Amino acid sequence: MKTKRVLFITQEILPYIEEGEYKLLGRKVPQFFLERGREIRTFMPKWGTVNERRSQLHEVIRLSGMNLIIDDTDHLLILKVASIPSARMQVYFIDNDDYFMKRLEYANEKGEEYSDNGERAIFYARGVLETIKKLRWVPDVIHCQGWISTIAPLYIKTAMREEPCFRDARIIFTPGGNELKRTMSPQFMADIQFKGVTPKHLENLPEQVTVLDLYKLALQYSDGAYFLPQFADPELLAYARQLKLPILQGPVEAEGAGTQITNFFDSVWSAGKEDI
Repeated sequence: MKTKRVLFITQEILPYIEEGEYKLLGRKVPQFFLERGREIRTFMPKWGTVNERRSQLHEVIRLSGMNLIIDDTDHLLILKVASIPSARMQVYFIDNDDYFMKRLEYANEKGEEYSDNGERAIFYARGVLETIKKLRWVPDVIHCQGWISTIAPLYIKTAMREEPCFRDARIIFTPGGNELKRTMSPQFMADIQFKGVTPKHLENLPEQVTVLDLYKLALQYSDGAYFLPQFADPELLAYARQLKLPILQGPVEAEGAGTQITNFFDSVWSAGKEDI
């Protein structure tokens, strides 16, 4: 059984991010599905390094304007879009003045990590999922990639589990590296508890949450894992095996990768249909 619709919640996509370590993953995997006649939706944060004029981003007014409350504060969701003509690929950008405007991926120009990276991941996950609900688009498989996407699997399987858009979706997670060195803020554990997410869902998280803990949280609420060789952390691989997740390992640019990756996504989707 083949997947028809795939949602990509990515961290980086070439050409919008030129120096990132995962840019090829965000660029190539969606294209593999497009080339095979599947329908996709692709999201990434509107990092401050994205050149809006050169990339011809424009705001999608009908999808913007929602306020997401995090830490008892309203944060305006701004949705922008651009296209990669050579790939016939449209990319949606999640933006917000507080979390993304003029801010880099995880640290400022001096290399100082942002203290609210955990809250940024929460906003990104909620922004993508609320946008998909507005679009009334129902994905078969959702591929989450990188630290910024780690909250999405939790929300899809808990807060959004009864939403028609996500009820039957299967999730594949790809962890990134360990670029975040500092732990999440003290407010993170309270802010993540959204719409039915309780401390019970977070019981495996320690008091001081690291990026490795976020990756484990994402794997805990996923149905499969795809590891890039350079980020195949032995501890994460062991945890995925402990969870008995289907696992794929391999570089995205290798010969035959398109067939291997799409077949893996299809197998995770088919297994999910058998379980229903």
